[in-house]
Formats: sequence, structure tokens, C-alpha cells
Amino acid sequence: MLKVNTTAIDNTRLPRHIAIIMDGNGRWAKARGMERSMGHQEGVAAVRDITTACARMGISYLTLYTFSTENWNRPQAEVAALMGLILTSLEEELFMENNVRLRVIGDLTRVPENVRESIDGLIRRTAANTGLTMVIALSYSSRWEITETVKILMRKAADGSLSPETLTEADFGKTLTTSFMPDPELLIRTGGEQRLSNYLLWQCAYSELYFTPTLWPDFREEDLRRAIADYQGRERRFGMTSEQVSAQTSN
Repeated sequence: MLKVNTTAIDNTRLPRHIAIIMDGNGRWAKARGMERSMGHQEGVAAVRDITTACARMGISYLTLYTFSTENWNRPQAEVAALMGLILTSLEEELFMENNVRLRVIGDLTRVPENVRESIDGLIRRTAANTGLTMVIALSYSSRWEITETVKILMRKAADGSLSPETLTEADFGKTLTTSFMPDPELLIRTGGEQRLSNYLLWQCAYSELYFTPTLWPDFREEDLRRAIADYQGRERRFGMTSEQVSAQTSN
């Protein structure tokens, strides 16, 4: 039987936006008899590798689920360690060497001030970069985002600048915190779990989902390429039939 090269990808059909749920840091550390924080530290190496790979491939947007609103319920020591790790892992060299721009989505009012200041500074310093946009979902959840969007739209309706009867899906999408980027074509979750965990629920309505048992600290460019190859082997119909997609492609 011929061995299929699952890492061979068509560079002309790359997803423009890849979103990743970086799961498995704690289990990686536990399997090695380490503290969970060590798994998070090892996960930073995967972030560097995948960011560099996406930038080199020509991916436009990479969104990483870094810390959810639910993660605030974790033990205080682990939360503090995660915040400290975010602060130390945002290395300007990674962004500048790869022409990467940083953006952040989430409820940053809950994030420690020193972390916010560090992120804001890096956002400003990378604003002119023209390659990959790396988006950190920090203190983020879709339910929070959708609730905040509804509040904005309700205020507009109350002051008369918006008519509820004319509200469209496009209007709603433009009010989301992710309005500056396209929806993800591909969502990858590491660690073996098969759920979205309150991540980009509106945006992933038609995303291709790819689940891998590989724990995030072990996820590298070869694994990314395997996910992209799998994505490229799928037919994206958006509610149409295969025949309609074929006709549309041929035109």
C-alpha cells in the first residue's frame, strides 16, 4: 500500500485564517511528573514554532485560544503563573523577525495591568508589520463576546441609530470584537478533546474542524501541515450540493 504524504499541501489553497485551541499543557506536564505550569511553559515553544511556520507559509491570520473567561476559575496559583507566562513569552523578536502583527481579543479589564501594558506596547510596536496577524484570545469566550455585542446593538437601538427590524447578520458580525478579520476556515484543537469550549462560536459556523490527540507542547509544523492537508481534502459546500460547488468552481 502506498504511503500517503499527509504533510504535502497545496500552497495555492491555504486557509486564510487558522484558529487553534491549544489544549493539553497540563496533561503533558502531569504525564512527566511535573507541575502544570511546566506544561504551559513548554506550550510557548509550540506557539513560537507554529507562528513562525504560519508566517513562512503566508497564512494571513492565526488566532490562539490563550486564556478563556472560564479559566479565571482555575486555582489562583495557576492563573498567576499563566499571567506571568504571558508577560514573559511575548518576545518582540518573534514578531519582528517574522513580520507578524499582534492583535488581542477578550475582556482585558480582568487582566493584570502590567500584562495589559506589555500587550499594548507590543501591539503598537508591531502595528506596521504586514505579514501574519497573530490574534491572542485572552480572557475570551464567545458568550461574553456575543453578550457584549448585543449590549452595543441595544444601546444603538435605544438612541435611535439602529432599527432592530433592519439588523442583519452582517451588522452583527461587524460589531463583534473579531470584525477586523475573516472567519476561520480551519479550527484545530489539540489534546484529543472534541468540542469548541466557547471559542469563536459565531465565527466558526462554517469552519472545518480538525481534532488531534497530540498535546499542545508536542504540536509542531509537521502537525500543522497535516491539519492543512486534511482541510484541503475536504469539500466546502456552505449548504450547497456537491454538483453546485463543482459548477461554481468550473465557472
